[in-house]
Amino acid sequence: MAVLTHPDLLFPSETRPLSVARDLYAGVKNLPIVSPHGHTDPRWYALNEAFADPAQLLVVPDHYIFRMLFSQGVRLEDLGVPTLDGSPVETDGRTIWRRFAEHYHLFRGTPTRLWFDHVLAHLFGIEEPLTAATADRHYDMIATLLQWENFRPRALFERFNIEVIATTEGALDDLKWHQMIRDSGWDGRVVTAYRPDAVVDPDFEGFSANLDQLGEITGCDTGTWAGYLDAHRQRRAFFKSFGATASDHGHPTAETANLSDAAAQELFNRIRRGSDDERERKLFRAQMLTEMAKMSRDDGLVLQIHPGSWRNHSPSVFQRFGRDKGFDIPTRTDYVTALKPLLDCVGLERDLTVIVFTLDETSYARELAPLAGVYPALKLGPAWWFHDSPEGMRRFREMTTETAGFYNTVGFNDDTRAFPSIPARHDVARRVDCAFLARLVAEHRLREDEAHELAQYLAYTLAKKAYRL
Repeated sequence: MAVLTHPDLLFPSETRPLSVARDLYAGVKNLPIVSPHGHTDPRWYALNEAFADPAQLLVVPDHYIFRMLFSQGVRLEDLGVPTLDGSPVETDGRTIWRRFAEHYHLFRGTPTRLWFDHVLAHLFGIEEPLTAATADRHYDMIATLLQWENFRPRALFERFNIEVIATTEGALDDLKWHQMIRDSGWDGRVVTAYRPDAVVDPDFEGFSANLDQLGEITGCDTGTWAGYLDAHRQRRAFFKSFGATASDHGHPTAETANLSDAAAQELFNRIRRGSDDERERKLFRAQMLTEMAKMSRDDGLVLQIHPGSWRNHSPSVFQRFGRDKGFDIPTRTDYVTALKPLLDCVGLERDLTVIVFTLDETSYARELAPLAGVYPALKLGPAWWFHDSPEGMRRFREMTTETAGFYNTVGFNDDTRAFPSIPARHDVARRVDCAFLARLVAEHRLREDEAHELAQYLAYTLAKKAYRL
């Protein structure tokens, strides 16, 4: 066992639950990975080219890493994060890596530290901690390995024991990389997911032009409400033809609406003309969540709602570097009132699956678990984003299980752009769930045979079932 990771990582210290946790983990640690929601780049699997260098693979694209370093005064330019206007940033991988290594101590106690040490130890066979003194040795070893055939994307996909992975593409994407994967004959299962934010959110940059492009792609008249909805149906069918089993919606809130068709058409007309009324723009987003749920009822796509993030909180960083640069901040989120219009419309549908995530942990026991514990269509997504951590996962189980149980949750998904960290993230989730189950066994609240069955469900079966994979 590599010294950077302990075999009893995240397990209880007491003898009885520790023994049970070890047994449970032994039964699930080698299960295939089902990654039903994520943001890895499909071109990696399509082209199967060697990754450029350790920094470009492990540091530059990972907002968990550069947001922490930025908070301590390290410029994004010095970490190689590209600017929108093409102004110069650091491009030397070794220099970027050294800066990261010099500041690696900042990640003590964070899930990023757990994931990264796992990658170093289990993927690259590195046993000494990353520091300024070891940075060059680590860099040289990783850079050498990345040139090997068995460190290319498809080989890593197979080495990671990934059964299926979902990428996420916008509604206007031509899915050419997925087509290339299909044409290549490779049997790795990479599917897409439908992310229509750019054509359902009036505050999304270029919204009007995006609707024009949606019309051009589909041949539908996106100047009318009926044509606009038909365009979505057509794109959803196109995404399904490339394996999509889910749509994904990153709305600022969980607000939904259920307007009459006449009222929805009138609202769309105002939005299409460029309404600057914030109430109308919010109402349109809310209506579109319900419209997407109704389409999911018809076409079978699982509906994922990822609300409650104040995206691009720093306007200056957004203007210079664009989206997804670490400045997305959790907000308080209401679900009981916000989801009621959608649930009034489709919440009792037994063949529909709506998966709700949250960045507001105060809603777990008060709102989300009771809702998922009674509405057949509603399921709870796992601890997400800022709470994708050992403590966050424990809190999720502790605050939702009593009311929603285990079977109204959907297992784990890694939701990551950081491809090499996928096994680490699933390993952490499996360990935390095994530790939680072991505690229930030790407290005589669960039989050990039930815990073994649940461990399999939480690690593998629930995700396949919920996402129809």
